[in-house]
Amino acid sequence: MIIPEKENMNSKQLKTEGRLAFPSEDHLSPVICQGLLIFLFLFIPVFLFSQDVQPPNQPVLPFQQDALRSENEEPLAIQYYQNHEFEKAAEVFGRLYEEKPTPYYFQYLLMCLVESKDYGKAEKLVKKNLKTEPEALHSLVDLGYIYFREGNTDKSKKLYEEALGKLKPSQQQVNDLANAFLMKGENEYALRTYRKGRQLMNNSYTFGFELANVYERMGDFKNATEEYLDLLEVNKAYLQTVQDRIQMTLSFDVNNEKNEILRKVLLTRAQKNPDKTCYAELLWWYSIQQKDFDLALVQAKSLDRRLNENGEKIVSLASLATANEKFDVAIECYRYLVSKGRSCSYYDYSRRELANTRYLKIIADPAPSRKQLELMDKEFGEMLGSGDDPGNISVIRNQAHIRAFYLEKPDEAIDLLNHAIGMAGVSDADRAKCKIELADILLFTDDVWQATLLYQQAYQDFKYDVLGQEAKFKNAKLSFYIGEFKWAKAQADVLKAATSKFISNDAIALSLLISENYDPDSSTVALGYYARADLLDYRNAEELALKTLDSVSLLFGEHPILQQVLYKKAEIKAKQGKYAEADSLFRQLVKDFPEEILADEALMQSAQLNEKQLNNPPKAMSLYLELLDKFPGSIFVPDARRRYRALRGDGVH
Repeated sequence: MIIPEKENMNSKQLKTEGRLAFPSEDHLSPVICQGLLIFLFLFIPVFLFSQDVQPPNQPVLPFQQDALRSENEEPLAIQYYQNHEFEKAAEVFGRLYEEKPTPYYFQYLLMCLVESKDYGKAEKLVKKNLKTEPEALHSLVDLGYIYFREGNTDKSKKLYEEALGKLKPSQQQVNDLANAFLMKGENEYALRTYRKGRQLMNNSYTFGFELANVYERMGDFKNATEEYLDLLEVNKAYLQTVQDRIQMTLSFDVNNEKNEILRKVLLTRAQKNPDKTCYAELLWWYSIQQKDFDLALVQAKSLDRRLNENGEKIVSLASLATANEKFDVAIECYRYLVSKGRSCSYYDYSRRELANTRYLKIIADPAPSRKQLELMDKEFGEMLGSGDDPGNISVIRNQAHIRAFYLEKPDEAIDLLNHAIGMAGVSDADRAKCKIELADILLFTDDVWQATLLYQQAYQDFKYDVLGQEAKFKNAKLSFYIGEFKWAKAQADVLKAATSKFISNDAIALSLLISENYDPDSSTVALGYYARADLLDYRNAEELALKTLDSVSLLFGEHPILQQVLYKKAEIKAKQGKYAEADSLFRQLVKDFPEEILADEALMQSAQLNEKQLNNPPKAMSLYLELLDKFPGSIFVPDARRRYRALRGDGVH
């Protein structure tokens, strides 16, 4: 292979702009050309794919250079702007705007010039823009803003008015002008723009959401609410969007001011326009959000009658009210549905749940009267007298509970539940619930072995369900009662991740109780005393439980379990109807253990006792406020705040 000598070549012909170049064939002999072709065929692939020699960079075209420069300089310009180095930012944005005259760069450049007080250059920039786009009303706002910053407010307002005067019936133009005013902080002019746009477009588009946004920006939630409600008059389909907007606003309502405004506006509209269901629906939604179940019931009944909803909202409300222990509201819901007669599809269900809810209300009292319990047992018996009905399984469970835990008839309760478990047509879930209730009663009667077997059966049948988690927790608590603390803690630790918040919280509490009350020498004597007292309380042996707890106080004067002892004693006193003593014990716990985990709960219990049992609203309000002040991170804060406002009279209508 013949390679031409280097000195016979022109170096400029060998290399041009980073690319290989070779002499033309006119200067080479055929033999040399042939050799050169062979050289290229063999050498070039090695050259291109060598790991040591990189291929040359591709050239960057002029338009690509501009784009790269803009991409690199824009962050620098924004950094200058954020650091208030407006002159430097103006210089960079000026170059960027020359290369790419976008509205984005224009606004940044304008603001930089204004902030650096280069009003002359800013005015020139805007006027140049006005010449090219005479219909751009936002440019009049820009120019007016420059004069405003200069201190010439008359000239500024004149231009703002001129922009408003030139407004046309165009949704896009209205939005552009309003946004221009908003960017300059001229909220009132933005409102006027939207209102004029509404008139120009003959209400074909009302700018309701836009106006509401401006009012909220100004802190005028009342007018924002009025705009939202006006939208519902235009189109009821806006209801969900309006609800979402209002809910977002209320989520930042720390002082409850917006809630009260919304409530008053809604009530006024609903009363003035009884024929418009949109207000009743929004009021129903709002009352549910605020857990104002009394107001929700009024609206639910109204909507049910007018829309012939067949009780759907009423049933939903009853369930929510029961979950929040607003039993009177739930009872009223079921009574309303029962009053509709058998033609109502919820009649049988409501009749059954009416009895169940009355039962829940009775046992929610720390010390229910025996007369009430006997009447409830009789009512359940009348309902069950018609024969076996799987639909009545919840009634059977509740009657068994009353007979075992309150009327000293555990054998009858056990018979009821065994019959229910073997009843035909009972669902697996209801059968498991009966097993759990039966296990509770067997533990109550000291049949621990049979109780744990039933808990385990229910858990195995519903291992991945809340029902199974409940059974597992009850079994862990059984282990705790009988002193198997390590096993109980192991089960509680597993249940910390339970899907049910209530089970998870209870599991965490049990795990902490055990772990924090092991003595340094691994002794569990104090914990054993407490567990024994807890079991005695479960079995309604209150006096013996109190004596056992007193023994803990005497034997272990400085033990951390003493806060648990105080809390349990207070619970037992409340259970006995000795509310003043219970309140005193809860308050003692807060005083003696202000930094411990039970302090906020004890304070909440004390407040509720004063509100409900001791009939002392001023004291209850004081305690709720104390909780809000001392324990702002407590899980009881939302309920304490709600109860305080209710006692203060907020939202009374």
